[in-house]
Amino acid sequence: MAKSKLSFFFFFLLLLLAITSAGDENEPFVGVNIGTDVSNLLSPTDLVAFLQLQKITHVRLYDADPNILRALARTHIRVIVGVPNNQLLAIGSSNTTAFSWIKRNVVAYYPTTLIAGISVGDEVLTTIPSSAPILLPAIQSLYSALVASNLHNQIKISTPHAASIILDPFPPSQAFFNQSLVSVILPLLQFLSKTGSPLMMNLYPYYVFMQNRKVVPLDNSLFKPLTPSKEMVDPNTLLHYTNVLDAMIDAAYFSMKNLNFTDVMVLVTETGWPSKGDSKEPYATKDNADTYNSNLIKHVYDRSGTPLHPETTSSVYIYELFNEDLRSPPVSEANWGLFYGNTTAAYLLHVSGIGSFLANDTTNQTYCVAMDGIDSKTLQAALDWACGPGRANCSEIQPGEACYYPNNVKNHASYAFDSYYQNQGKSAGSCDFKGVAMITTTNPSHGSCLFPGSKTMTNKTKQVVNSTQSISGGDRFRLRGFRSTIINQGLHSFLAFGFLTMLLLFLL
Repeated sequence: MAKSKLSFFFFFLLLLLAITSAGDENEPFVGVNIGTDVSNLLSPTDLVAFLQLQKITHVRLYDADPNILRALARTHIRVIVGVPNNQLLAIGSSNTTAFSWIKRNVVAYYPTTLIAGISVGDEVLTTIPSSAPILLPAIQSLYSALVASNLHNQIKISTPHAASIILDPFPPSQAFFNQSLVSVILPLLQFLSKTGSPLMMNLYPYYVFMQNRKVVPLDNSLFKPLTPSKEMVDPNTLLHYTNVLDAMIDAAYFSMKNLNFTDVMVLVTETGWPSKGDSKEPYATKDNADTYNSNLIKHVYDRSGTPLHPETTSSVYIYELFNEDLRSPPVSEANWGLFYGNTTAAYLLHVSGIGSFLANDTTNQTYCVAMDGIDSKTLQAALDWACGPGRANCSEIQPGEACYYPNNVKNHASYAFDSYYQNQGKSAGSCDFKGVAMITTTNPSHGSCLFPGSKTMTNKTKQVVNSTQSISGGDRFRLRGFRSTIINQGLHSFLAFGFLTMLLLFLL
């Protein structure tokens, strides 16, 4: 009898392991970088609620902000924490400092907060080459601290590189690492290969296009569909490239292959397109940013890989979640975000049907505003009707309120028109006002003035903050070893409870 009970025990143990491991598939994902040079940045609680609202399950921080890490607890959002460049020297010079950093910024939060990776420095080899000798020692010291905490299998360490560490990137088959950096890159790749960590790359087709406008077509940079004649062909491999990002990723793979590494995956830690620029950046537009990021998201979730590695789709982190309006010029530096700091969309992403990421597709967000060229008297009459019989909420355009400025009839009328339009559920004919109003997909909010059409998003965010709902981090890193072992805590708890119940029933 004891033997049969023992056999039953092992049967259920194997069944439990099989079920829990079945959902652990290496799926590519799209995450976002969160910069904090934003005026009136959301509180950590509101920030995390907004991430949940947008179904964002992977984020990258440039530091290890304790308030954000606490707010991410029990949300199933996976986070890469960063070691700022100015901390490299201390960590690389002292194992004690490295152990303290891991204890303070990782052990203190994991696994309640799903820390999936650590990015050590940012573009160190190209921005602060004097720190290159200390980079790998810093990474190794942090890894030793993870080993001591038994977290080295759950949390992987790497360092993000600029694309410029690779020379002669096209055709990809001719790409190679800058020879002056190989003394650092070679041992780094040995470490990444040994620990199953990714090669982190910041890849921007925008800059490739801007620097090679006469050679690289805009359509190739934006993932637009191409005729075969417009595809870029690698003459050495005859591989066809339909977009610049795939070519940049394969250039990294070929560069690693030249150093005899074929088992290190590429993780794109930054990519994106600016939505606004100065006169020298005419291609930094909302349309191009929308096209690039929308197509990028679809490209990743299509799981088509690259021409060299069709079996492996690199996960990417979009740069970035919010426009960082506190950034120094040029203008584009402050306009890489998918959203403004007040959580309204910077432009209209077209990502319907690609899965849960950014499920609140902004293509349905429309607003009602006053037309250009309408005389003030006619606009004033329409404004009076909207705020009177139309029962629009015009409190925000009163003196001293957020939308009072600019203090002109067109601005006030636009706010009132949009209030009426939204109150009417955007019904047909509710944005007319005798021919002086029009529907637009461009968010008219400005500064601290939130138009009614964009307040829906804010209200939803507040609802999430006040609830206990959280989303499941269904997407995983498509990288060997670079993912958390926690798949779905609810499922695991249920299965574990069932397993223990059955065990007790049969052993008692």
